[in-house]
Amino acid sequence: QVQVVESGGGLVQPGGSLKLSCVVSGSAFSRNAMGWYRQVAGEKRIVVAAIHSDGRTTYADSAKGRFTISRDNIKNTVSMQMNRLKPEDTAVYFCNTGRTIWAVIAGDFDSWGQGTQVTVSS
Repeated sequence: QVQVVESGGGLVQPGGSLKLSCVVSGSAFSRNAMGWYRQVAGEKRIVVAAIHSDGRTTYADSAKGRFTISRDNIKNTVSMQMNRLKPEDTAVYFCNTGRTIWAVIAGDFDSWGQGTQVTVSS
C-alpha cells in the first residue's frame, strides 16, 4: 500500500516562500507520476501541480510562475517550492502518486496522507 508523508508547511507572510516535501513508500516511485494538491476546509481537494515520471511538469493556473514541483527518484521524494505566496494559497497541502499523469490530475485516490498546513497571513 502506498504511504505518503508530507512536511514543510507553516505560517508565512504574503510574498514569502515555503518548500513542501513528500516521502513516498510502497509504490514504483520512479515510474509513477506525482502530484501536489490543496484543500480548504469545506471545499474540494484540487490538484496544484503534477510531475510525470520523466520530469515533465504541469501546473494549475493559480500556481503557474510561482510554484515549482520536482522529484528525486533516489530518495523517493517529491517537493514543491512555493514562492510569492498569497493569502488565497492558505490550505492543507497533500501529495499523492499515480501510474499516469491523468490519474494524478484526477486525484481520485482512496488513500491520502495527513497533509501539511500552509497559512499565508500577515
